[in-house]
Amino acid sequence: MKRLILVTSPPASGKTYISKKLAKALKHVVYLDKDTLIVLSHQIFKIANAEVNRSSDFFEEHIRNYEYDAILALAMEALEYDDIVLINAPFTREIRDTAFVDNLKKQLLEKNARLTVVWVMTDIEVVKERMIQRNSSRDTWKLENWDEYIKDVDFSIPKSIDNLDVVDDLLLFRNSNEDQYRQSMQEILAVLEASH
Repeated sequence: MKRLILVTSPPASGKTYISKKLAKALKHVVYLDKDTLIVLSHQIFKIANAEVNRSSDFFEEHIRNYEYDAILALAMEALEYDDIVLINAPFTREIRDTAFVDNLKKQLLEKNARLTVVWVMTDIEVVKERMIQRNSSRDTWKLENWDEYIKDVDFSIPKSIDNLDVVDDLLLFRNSNEDQYRQSMQEILAVLEASH
């Protein structure tokens, strides 16, 4: 059976690093990163003469959901050609939305594929430190308005997608330090390879 892996978490938790390492370790993988679409989003901000702010109402209304629609459409297409598609994207709202997840699973079934969510768990202090270190323009507003930004970020595990009878629907990747990272990588790869 084919598989769509969503590597998800709040920003700066280590998704990109983990996604790339997982994708390289697995076989027959198409790797997709939602950040690749940012070039298009910046163009929308520019044409609309709007400030580039990925936490703004403008972004919410005119860009955010379309980025997710686009990356998922690419994933569905890629599943026609390979066994595993791994998407690196926050999906923080979507994976807590039961209707969204059920609909995604239904679409995947039509492609003889299953859904696996890898939730990256990182301490908030570590997230802030990584955001400062990566020094990206997409984080400028977040860091300048940290208290306002962080109060709306949900770091809790999205338990609603965890069916206790299914071993590989929700996998937790602990990533606050190097030891956690190494152990989680080993455990998650073992699960993904065993259930492929």
